[in-house]
Amino acid sequence: MKEAEIKRLLATNLLCVFSVILTTTVPAFFLDSFSVLGTHLTWLCVCSVSVSALNIVLYLILKPNPFPKRRSFAYKISRFLKCCVYFFMSCILFHAIVVLYGAPLIESVTETFLFAVLLSTFTTLQCLCVLGPNIQAWIRVFSKTGAMSIWDNSLQITTVCSILGAWFGAFPIPLDWDRPWQVWPISCSLGATFGYTAGLIIAPLWIHWNRKLLTYKSR
Repeated sequence: MKEAEIKRLLATNLLCVFSVILTTTVPAFFLDSFSVLGTHLTWLCVCSVSVSALNIVLYLILKPNPFPKRRSFAYKISRFLKCCVYFFMSCILFHAIVVLYGAPLIESVTETFLFAVLLSTFTTLQCLCVLGPNIQAWIRVFSKTGAMSIWDNSLQITTVCSILGAWFGAFPIPLDWDRPWQVWPISCSLGATFGYTAGLIIAPLWIHWNRKLLTYKSR
């Protein structure tokens, strides 16, 4: 395994971490009374858009799993539209799952949907950027030994960390602490964000430490 590829992954992931940090500080210069807790819905939108834009730009530059160049313009448009549909379906699916796990069904629809968008940004969008709208590839990557590159391993780690972070973030909500950050969905979205950033840092380090043990199948 080339060390340069691991360094490229590390640099890419650190840029994504940096973009998340910027979403907590930069908007305050342009929006009055902006704060992660006080204007949480605004922060959810800013974070989702920023992370999405950076992931797409990095994918277009790095192309970790490029598809053949000899593709028609119609094919590229079709691929893009499929990605949009898959992302929207992911948002709806996460919204439904979160409601089934106890989120308010009617009272906080906007909050729940924006949280689902954030979670989709941390998970589904990355899969779309690296693997494209190929469900079989997604199933392969998230199977036990289906990773074919370090980018696939990074997808596995960041996705799992994001979902676990959101899940653990739900634990403080029912506690009788009466804290501002216990309001839905602040603790869950912060948990997902911490999980996502932790996964971005852990992934290249884990791959580096286990690079001699990792073997990838040919595509």
